[in-house]
Amino acid sequence: APQMFITGYAVMAGAAERLVLGYDSFGNICGRKNTPVKGAPLSGQDMTNKKYVFLLNSCSLETQSLKISSLSLCVSSCPQEQLNSLEDLQSFARNNGSCLCIYNLNISSYTLNPKAVELCPTLPVPPSKSFPLFNRCVPQNPECYSKYASVLISMVNEMDVFHRILSAILAGRDAVIGLSVLALAFSFILVLAFRFIRTLLVHTLIALVVFGLLFVSGVLWWLYYDYRNDPSTELETEKENVKFLLGYAIFSTIVTVVLLSLILVLRKRLQFTVQLFRIVGKIIGRIPLLLFQPLWTFLILIVFWVFWVAVLLSLGTAGTAQTTSGGQVEYRALSGICYMAWYHFVGLIWTSEFILACQEMTIAGAVVTCYFNRNKKSPPPHPVLSSISVLFCYHLGTAVKGAFLVTILRIPRIVLLYLYNILKQKESACAKCLFKCCFCWFWCQENCLRCFNQHAYTTTAVNGTNFCTSAKDAVFILAKNSAKLASISCFGDFILFLGKVFVVCFTVFGGLMAFNYHRELQAWVVPLLLVGFFAYVMSHSFLSVFEVTADAVFLCFAIDMETNDGSAEKPYFVDQELLVNPSANSKDT
Repeated sequence: APQMFITGYAVMAGAAERLVLGYDSFGNICGRKNTPVKGAPLSGQDMTNKKYVFLLNSCSLETQSLKISSLSLCVSSCPQEQLNSLEDLQSFARNNGSCLCIYNLNISSYTLNPKAVELCPTLPVPPSKSFPLFNRCVPQNPECYSKYASVLISMVNEMDVFHRILSAILAGRDAVIGLSVLALAFSFILVLAFRFIRTLLVHTLIALVVFGLLFVSGVLWWLYYDYRNDPSTELETEKENVKFLLGYAIFSTIVTVVLLSLILVLRKRLQFTVQLFRIVGKIIGRIPLLLFQPLWTFLILIVFWVFWVAVLLSLGTAGTAQTTSGGQVEYRALSGICYMAWYHFVGLIWTSEFILACQEMTIAGAVVTCYFNRNKKSPPPHPVLSSISVLFCYHLGTAVKGAFLVTILRIPRIVLLYLYNILKQKESACAKCLFKCCFCWFWCQENCLRCFNQHAYTTTAVNGTNFCTSAKDAVFILAKNSAKLASISCFGDFILFLGKVFVVCFTVFGGLMAFNYHRELQAWVVPLLLVGFFAYVMSHSFLSVFEVTADAVFLCFAIDMETNDGSAEKPYFVDQELLVNPSANSKDT
């Protein structure tokens, strides 16, 4: 209910177009048809063909309370050459159809109206070029550009974190979308590769992961030193880029060292992992629709993320239009917006986890249906659709509770990260070390909870019980078979985790290359975080098919071994074809 209220409020009170397209001093959004604002006679104009914001006094700007003193207009094109007189303004308007004077001044009156000097831009008008950030006409004259840039720098530095994040998302929106598609392609290729896995493929994946980790770590350190030694770094957002690059580089280096150590330790289990995935491949071969399940999940996530960003932009522009002297319009932000934005961020985590939990329950339900089928030669019809039907009819609450538990553990990590950044400036070594340990602890607990939730979802699919009862039953089953299940699934989960690292690693590398070419006024720390988050969620969504299938098969196997004894009265449900690998048999294990 609160999330629905925030969404409705953002849609009603916000205007994301103002942030995306830009707007003039009279309440008109450039590039669209506007509605009139009471008390502003020049508002409500059709600006469909006027997409750029032009400042009448671009060479001597001043700011006060994050507002530029100069009047701004919506124009169809920016002047490419210097305009020295009113005649030049008139000629430019007639030849290009772009009026640089106040809207109520007719073109023919530019040289006749005695007030034209006040209603037109300060002469001479410097040549300008449309800049993609907020669609503004940026002066190209060196002297004017330096003044314009200094004012814009001071404005960006004075913006709060919330509005800086919005600006960063808008500035890098094309790159974020393109990199998300790249992550989708990587994830889909890995799914197909794991379906036909061989020993050579695992070796290739490990080699690519090692190369990617080393390469990304090296690029991060190189970019950090490059940005730190760049004398043109003035924007607060650019200084934040330098700080976060250092954090990225350190984190990437630590992850690289840990994963390389694990690869060296677990390399002897490689052949066993290949056999494990062959067994899972046979199960997926019986339910081929499981391979398409991540595509549906991905489409749902994309729709939700687009909706979430649209609501976030609407929250950032929520405000009331107030008319000032001269018929100008100002938008004043409403109080409490930041708190709504933080709650909206919690909704992003919770809803994303809920969508992924629904996918895991669908896969687990389909695997359980096929496993506990006596007639192996005649599999049940449409197990995936049947599992989806059962999920929506009976077990949505289970998915909501599991996603909520993951969200509860993730929020403290975000709070600890925020406090750590505050203490980092105060140089409190003991406190920083404590926060790092707590952060790692919550991260480990979150991943353990994810694994536990998967088993609870499988138990729910088997017994039809609620989340708490299924979680209790899963604990008892895992406690009795912990050694067997650990030896069977941990190595496969590690290879799947390397697959996720592969997707995130190469997607983030693409993001580093893309954002590095747009340093001007680019706070690309947040877009890069979004890219990494989206890449991980996509890779997890796709590779969880194998992860959930493997966990579900072996949990079903443990339940089968516990409830049946193999006699004529209680025969096993297990398919003998799945026991080709002796290691899968509980007696041999």
